Amino acid sequence: MKVEQISIFIENKSGRLAEVTRVLGESQVNIRALSLADTSDFGILRLIVDNTDTALKVLKDHSFTVNKTEVIGVEVPDQPGGLCSILEILDRNDINVEYMYAFVERSGGNAVIIFRFDNVDDAIKVLTANGITVLKGERISKL
Repeated sequence: MKVEQISIFIENKSGRLAEVTRVLGESQVNIRALSLADTSDFGILRLIVDNTDTALKVLKDHSFTVNKTEVIGVEVPDQPGGLCSILEILDRNDINVEYMYAFVERSGGNAVIIFRFDNVDDAIKVLTANGITVLKGERISKL
């Protein structure tokens, strides 16, 4: 149920995002979801890709600082209050959300949100025990 995410630390200057996407594209790595957080000096580009191992290798080969973390993809009811219902379950169970971002695909009538938790295993247990669908990593990377 866990999804491998890569995080790339990049200088906040013109052309660096294009370089990341060029390197991945030339290696036939497809980006499935992304999030970018930046400061005045650097950014953290978080990606879900269809081939994490290749992405890590080619980015390191091109001198990018990159690491891999575990996140999960959760089906969220695509209706007003849908995300709130999930966050309230997490709150009641003392599960901390480090960050989250939306995924571009839909799963049935639901949206998909990528979550990073301080304790991924506990989050999966709580969510599944409450009837929330946690998507398998293979499914997300192939959407």
